[in-house]
Amino acid sequence: MNCNEFVDAVTAFLDGAMGEATELPFLTHLTTCGDCETCFDQFQQTITILGELSDKHLSTPARAQLLGDFAALRRH
Repeated sequence: MNCNEFVDAVTAFLDGAMGEATELPFLTHLTTCGDCETCFDQFQQTITILGELSDKHLSTPARAQLLGDFAALRRH
């Protein structure tokens, strides 16, 4: 697995939706690539921080912007 494939697979891994055939190459890459380890840690930190926010803390435009940004990331 290369770095681009890893980044594409992070969400599936974190959602528990990764197939067994992909999980071993994913974990192997995670343990051998410092850049991807940093990327993975940033995903986890972002999820943790965003999970602490309630809808009350985000204005409607800010929420729309975040959802759009995350959707764009998933397409790449």
